[in-house]
Amino acid sequence: MPADTPPRPWRDALLTACAPVIWGSTYIVTSEFLPPDRPFTAALIRALPAGLLLLLVTWRLPHKQHWGRLAVLSALNIGVFQALLFVAAYRLPGGLAAVLGAIQPLLVMLLAWAVDRQTPRGITVCCAAAGVFGMAMLLLSPQTVFEPIGMAAALLGAASMATGVWLTRRWQIGLPVLSMTGWQLVLGGMMLAPVAWLVDAPLPALTASQWAAYAYLSGAGALVAYVLWFRGVARLPSVAVASLGLLSPLTAVILGWVLLSQSMGGISLLGLLVVLVSVFGVQWTSSR
Repeated sequence: MPADTPPRPWRDALLTACAPVIWGSTYIVTSEFLPPDRPFTAALIRALPAGLLLLLVTWRLPHKQHWGRLAVLSALNIGVFQALLFVAAYRLPGGLAAVLGAIQPLLVMLLAWAVDRQTPRGITVCCAAAGVFGMAMLLLSPQTVFEPIGMAAALLGAASMATGVWLTRRWQIGLPVLSMTGWQLVLGGMMLAPVAWLVDAPLPALTASQWAAYAYLSGAGALVAYVLWFRGVARLPSVAVASLGLLSPLTAVILGWVLLSQSMGGISLLGLLVVLVSVFGVQWTSSR
């Protein structure tokens, strides 16, 4: 950020929040429009075309000493995270996967404390923990199945994304946001390509609605969302960015309620309110 530009943390937080809101809409797009049982193909199509388009528009090579760090960030933020995300999604109920993913802000604070010696404020820790509790109220049910491989994938996926956010903020790659996003999407997509080829079935002949769904996942879900996300990572505290990730499952629940007539009881509505208060609290305390 230029030195003469005043910081606008709440404006930056609102723009960054658009990314997980868009990601939350991909759940309903995937379940309603995409061919079934092709998770890695969907992740590949979402990442690679958007990354190539960004690099075509904003071509800039990183310094040769930064390629290693860029590869690590691409794996953590895109390749490994997307793969683990879909493994968890196919093995766990959405509620349990979302609750386990909600630990991301706590993991970011743990990394900052253990490595950077930055002691988090107690109120920030409490707000982040309240987000996990609110997500459990919103999404868990007595019939939830605790499948060990899916739970491990969800926890490792949360750790991957949390580490990626923390390292992206900590490392200085020296690229503009658009180029940085493009390279991560391309490298992460290249990591997903062999997995999609080995694991997923070939795509059938796509209908017009399926083409539109894939275009939305790549255009909005990757190009727009990741540009806003990495812009926020560069401008906001890491824990504030991580807490905004709670808006993704929250958006999915609201869209399911509005568009698919999925039920929400009193406990769920209370959990929704707790999550929103948690996100607001983390933004307020971390920005101060």
